[in-house]
Amino acid sequence: MPDSPTLSMPFNPAGIELDRRQGLSRQLYQALRLRVLDGRLASGTRLPASRDLAAALGISRNSVVRAYDQLYAEGFIEGRVGDGTYVAQLMPVAVSPKKLSTKVSTGFSTSLPTALSTNWLDSPVIPSSKVIHSGTFSRIEKNHLPRPPSGPPRAFRVGVPAFDLFPFEVWAKLNAAFWRKPNLEQLCYGDPAGDARLRAMIAAYLRSSRGMQCSPEQIVITSGAQQGISLCAQLLVEPGDGVAIENPGYRAAGHAFAVAGARLHGIAVDDEGMDCSALSATADCRVAYVTPSHQYPTGVVMSLARRLELLAWAERCQGWIVEDDYDGEYRYTGAPLAPLAALDRQGRVLYVGTFGKVAFPALRLGYLVLPPGLVDAFSQRRAVDVRHSEVSTQAVMAEFMAAGHFQRHIRRMRRAALSRRNTLLKGWPSAIAGVGELPAVSAGLHLTVAVDSLEREQQLIAQAARVDVEINGLSSYWLPDSTTAMDQRAGLVLGFAAVPEAAINSALIRLRQAWQV
Repeated sequence: MPDSPTLSMPFNPAGIELDRRQGLSRQLYQALRLRVLDGRLASGTRLPASRDLAAALGISRNSVVRAYDQLYAEGFIEGRVGDGTYVAQLMPVAVSPKKLSTKVSTGFSTSLPTALSTNWLDSPVIPSSKVIHSGTFSRIEKNHLPRPPSGPPRAFRVGVPAFDLFPFEVWAKLNAAFWRKPNLEQLCYGDPAGDARLRAMIAAYLRSSRGMQCSPEQIVITSGAQQGISLCAQLLVEPGDGVAIENPGYRAAGHAFAVAGARLHGIAVDDEGMDCSALSATADCRVAYVTPSHQYPTGVVMSLARRLELLAWAERCQGWIVEDDYDGEYRYTGAPLAPLAALDRQGRVLYVGTFGKVAFPALRLGYLVLPPGLVDAFSQRRAVDVRHSEVSTQAVMAEFMAAGHFQRHIRRMRRAALSRRNTLLKGWPSAIAGVGELPAVSAGLHLTVAVDSLEREQQLIAQAARVDVEINGLSSYWLPDSTTAMDQRAGLVLGFAAVPEAAINSALIRLRQAWQV
């Protein structure tokens, strides 16, 4: 009786199990590739003819040919004229006996991702600290952004505008029009400073609405405000330099400067904004990061006297001011305040703007307005990371602004934020033990209310979370080495723009029950 195809072959394919509900040629390719890499098919092993292997596995010859073709293309096997197909001369990858004993290693009955993960994801993991420069790794480990909250917006998420009101239909039409007949020049590599038309529209908007006398040439488009802050950190700071930041303040900005090697100096914030006398006493600082239009997170608006004092500090010490105007469009009494940059006559202010607070955060579109002498350096540095911004988003935003949609949308967003603010203020439970009075809110998208102890702050936040209400603790906005007493750092930070009025009222009802007031 003649030998069966399996017994007459140079290797035994019996362990190869194929799932017929999935691509057979791909599974066979992976099974053979795995055996070559782990040494079960040694270099020089002769492989069966495609017809014989197909018969042994009960599949079509075409499936085997396609698998062989892929192995040929990747260099795992080679053909010898007149002598068949052989495993190429390769160094086998060491595989532990434990791996060889698994079903996936001996067969291919599972899907491709599982089969591969068994062999490769079980490999020894090299710690980041062994790969990344030790100083850099240490800074990243201590200064990284937390993962954003999951799920759709809910009360009272901070930093989220009323993007349920964004005119997505208008945006979709403009986006479709761009891609229907794109300008071929725009599809090439572009200016790292950003789309020229968008920069011109931003400059015109800032001149008319914010009182800033700037030109398009001073603007560099960024992937959101955070990239703008990070660029400032990379180009204005040498490792070991002192940087002044508001305390409490926007921790993500502090992280950007700290990763660049800065030593952070937390400067206290009072009813007029950053304490400039404390800043002046910090001798090694040449960079100050501020949020003057609506201090994050306390909500204080920097007084004119403090603004002038801060500008005088920058001129006196030849320093730089990074102004983050993250939600400056939201002013509920009168017109939006002129930014600090509008008062700058010495070219010392770097202005950070974003579309994320008037459109939606995932847009990832922001900009820097820079002193003229810094534009080239910032453009060149940004080009090293991302070359230039994604083209269609810039082009669509430029058209969105040119057609008047942007200004109309800002007015609508301001009215919505005001209504949602009023709903929160009206329905907020009174006489909560340990919680102060709600402040007057004249700007921005959030408010902060004092709590008499850190323990009480954490208790209130935990109770709110159990009824699906999201509240941030003011204590998380302070630098770790702050000298302020822990209980004096306590408070509740509430965003009021993320959800409609009905959702706010529903959340307030649940809070009253959770807090038993």
